[in-house]
Amino acid sequence: MATIDPPLTPAYSDLRPVWNRFFTLNWKFALFLLLLICIPRFILVLNANATGSYGSIGAIMLISALVPFIFLSKKGQQKAGLVKPSNYYPLLLAFALGLMASLLLHYAAQALYGSGNENWYAYIGRSYNIPAGIGSNDKRTMFIIMAATGMLFSPIGEEFFFRGLVHTGFQQSWGSRKASLADGLAFSLVHLSHFGIVYLNNNWHFVPLPATLWVTGMFLTSLLFAYCKRLTHSIWGAVICHSAFNLGMIYCIFYLL
Repeated sequence: MATIDPPLTPAYSDLRPVWNRFFTLNWKFALFLLLLICIPRFILVLNANATGSYGSIGAIMLISALVPFIFLSKKGQQKAGLVKPSNYYPLLLAFALGLMASLLLHYAAQALYGSGNENWYAYIGRSYNIPAGIGSNDKRTMFIIMAATGMLFSPIGEEFFFRGLVHTGFQQSWGSRKASLADGLAFSLVHLSHFGIVYLNNNWHFVPLPATLWVTGMFLTSLLFAYCKRLTHSIWGAVICHSAFNLGMIYCIFYLL
């Protein structure tokens, strides 16, 4: 069973020397980073849903992935889990768990909402612009491209940021269990911009119950990512689980809706 780490002892060497005069790696720093990254991201995703232009999302994921290396020293990066896994076999379990989680969310949405716009995968799938009547070969090619993108950019960007740097800041002050709850809450709320606040027929709508269920699903999934990080003693456990989740979600959008 994975252990829960105690709060970490603050150390100036966790941050790069240039930042030590301004910050300490603690909950305040973690909250500062959440506001710095997540507010612009939230706005950019909403704007992308309205305009259909998603280029800025890739940029924010790249920034999220780089932030730990900008702020953390080598020691701080190791503390955040930016190391090789201690054992590679648990990565297979992490992958399987991610796939299962994505399928559970799919079947829950299907059971509750069918394929309508209150189904979170159906709404997210609209952003993929899958042509009606697309041939099987073209559909397969489009799926491979979307799956490869979804398995790379957001898992690395989000896990390095949320389960890496942000988690470590909260963990310094509160311990690993509470830190996982805090970064999971932030992760789930920022996904309201992906579904919950929806853009339909040139108007914005809030769908309270589907949004609550979606955010709850994202929160529980974030706890799964955190578990996979502890399981592998590396951020790559969370990345692999997240990649598998995205693969499963994209498969559901292309072939099960």
